[in-house]
Amino acid sequence: MPEIQISKEKAAALYRTMKLIRCFEESVKRDYLNKELPGFVHLYIGEEAIAAGVCAALRQDDLIESTHRGHGHCIAKGADIDRMMAEIYGKETGLCHGRGGSMHIADFSVGMLGANGVVGGGYNLAVGAALANRRIFHNDKVSVVFFGDGAANRGTFHEALNAASAWKLPVVFVNEMNHWASTTPYRTTCNLEYISQRAAGYQIPGVTVDGQDVLAVYAAAQEAVDRARRGEGPTLLEARTYRIEGHFVGDPEVYRDHDETMRIFRETDPLKRFREKAVRSLHFTEAELDEADAACVQRIADAKRFALESPYPDAADYQKYLYAD
Repeated sequence: MPEIQISKEKAAALYRTMKLIRCFEESVKRDYLNKELPGFVHLYIGEEAIAAGVCAALRQDDLIESTHRGHGHCIAKGADIDRMMAEIYGKETGLCHGRGGSMHIADFSVGMLGANGVVGGGYNLAVGAALANRRIFHNDKVSVVFFGDGAANRGTFHEALNAASAWKLPVVFVNEMNHWASTTPYRTTCNLEYISQRAAGYQIPGVTVDGQDVLAVYAAAQEAVDRARRGEGPTLLEARTYRIEGHFVGDPEVYRDHDETMRIFRETDPLKRFREKAVRSLHFTEAELDEADAACVQRIADAKRFALESPYPDAADYQKYLYAD
């Protein structure tokens, strides 16, 4: 796929998004290991180019469905980072008032319909949103659903693809092909080299892209989103990446070789690759990129301060927000 031509400003925005995600995740990892955070957290380190590239192709009123590894999607879609951090800390000021935590974070105001603790739980929600927008509200909003390679083997994957294809719904299925379904390597459960090949069974486009190249992801996502918005139906977009962190923070990772994982990260780190390309051919200086890095580090530090200074929910309100008024 030919690389999209973008302005320096757009490229800078893509880099800032990736760096914000990286800084957020590094902060969360550090705080979780220091026993400052409740619950489980699943990190997106090394996969930042996918969320950044896909969400850059969307409007604010477009919709996304996320996964249990959803912090990157939430940030890329424009959620308030202070309230995101507060949510992970379980605070009342959080996006879900501290009731959802990492795996159930949502921000409807920017079209982030929610992370999901159920593997493969987002497919039919995204398709349902697309059906409502097309048939009831008669608008041109696009739905995106992110999912991993393990979730691609769930029955809901095929149900959702079939419905979206049959009704030409504006859905982009984004497979974050990171090679690990929890502790299970991809090729032990699937005989296809590329998950995008499954698109042929539903007569929709199946596209495979380098998920470590944010510009390539953005180009592929823009084409799929434009196609959906024109009423031409869904696309299955496979972005090939690698899950650098364990399945969850604290995962002992006895199922794979740590040195090999770190070697892959050094070779494919999307932030490192972007920086090299930005200086080489996008007219950036190292100083400009360092300045962006420092701003992102400060932004996440500010978000953590907001979370720490925020109150916990009142125990008397434990039933609050369970039902709509």
